[in-house]
Amino acid sequence: MQKNCLECGEKLVGREDKKFCSDSCRNAHHNKANRNENVLIKSVNAQLRKNYKILQELNPENKGKTSKSRLQEKGFSFNHITSIYKTKTGTVYYFVYDQGYLPLENDFYALVKKN
Repeated sequence: MQKNCLECGEKLVGREDKKFCSDSCRNAHHNKANRNENVLIKSVNAQLRKNYKILQELNPENKGKTSKSRLQEKGFSFNHITSIYKTKTGTVYYFVYDQGYLPLENDFYALVKKN
């Protein structure tokens, strides 16, 4: 039984279980198959990087305070975080890697950095 490359359709020569004629066809096939997943991962990582840079810029001394509007005007997304830390007293900090924030009253946020 003759098999053809899953990517380009060329006749396969060699091993019986071979699926692709070359590494480039194998890579092209898997890149196409994973394209949608890669787009999602890239967009989430891009927003996490953006959030991190914003927190880092607004928190140069590793402890500060800012407003929700200032974060939003810089493009911060509150939906993209990497972890949550809850203290014994129930206070919840949200982190993007080692940069974090704590919601305060009147749409203000305390900015912190993990050591």
